[in-house]
Amino acid sequence: MNLIDQVFGRLKNEGKTALIPFLTVGDPDVDTTVEIIRQLESAGADILELGVPYSDPLADGPVIQRASERALKRQISIRTCMETASLARAAGSSLPFILFTYYNPVLQMGMDAFFAGLQKHGISGLIIPDLPLEEAEELGGRAAEVGVHLIPLVAPTSEQRIERIVRQARGFVYCVSSLGVTGERASFFEGIEGFIAQVKRHTDIPVAVGFGISTREQVTRFSDICDGVVVGSAIVRQVEEAIPLLDDSARREEGLLQIRNFVAQLKL
Repeated sequence: MNLIDQVFGRLKNEGKTALIPFLTVGDPDVDTTVEIIRQLESAGADILELGVPYSDPLADGPVIQRASERALKRQISIRTCMETASLARAAGSSLPFILFTYYNPVLQMGMDAFFAGLQKHGISGLIIPDLPLEEAEELGGRAAEVGVHLIPLVAPTSEQRIERIVRQARGFVYCVSSLGVTGERASFFEGIEGFIAQVKRHTDIPVAVGFGISTREQVTRFSDICDGVVVGSAIVRQVEEAIPLLDDSARREEGLLQIRNFVAQLKL
């Protein structure tokens, strides 16, 4: 069974909601990313999104854009991100990994090499925010052949397309909480509760929400109506603020603990 399904099954039996952090791989470097993954797991993360740095990230706000710029300076590629999953597994992580990438790096790598890489490095899920719906069915089929779930994003503006989008979903449906790009927010799409209820009417698989969630209060709010909550920019910002500590061997553990503590207080 896919690790994502195992985690949601366990949490459902326990009456809990999945905490799904996002990290930009290679920010500030691969070795530190692996160490941060272990810290997030010990802090209570249930599933992890591994963000592939990209030069034209249409869905990402300034925090993740800056993280991508730092990672790209270190020549972090989509292959590097897959290899990081293997490195984290070798370091003891048992988290399900979701590769979060734009479509162009997939096309540049080539479909055969891409799906072989997902399988080789134990990736459980795949999110491609700019994947056209018309191409999702074929890509989802290729992903299923190697045991990977293609997880769709559904936005409040999807409207009549919601049923068609979630029909192809595997693993979980990712509901976008707000219009626009990622980033910490004090408020969300005004009709967010009704939107999530509409999505749930069309599917039996778990529903998670993300984009802009950054506080324990917001995690609590969405845990009442969703099966999972994704936190991205707020964690990437913690990494960014900890870089001076992470780069100082004498204070590196302090930096890792700072990131761990932030995620731990999000876990319900």
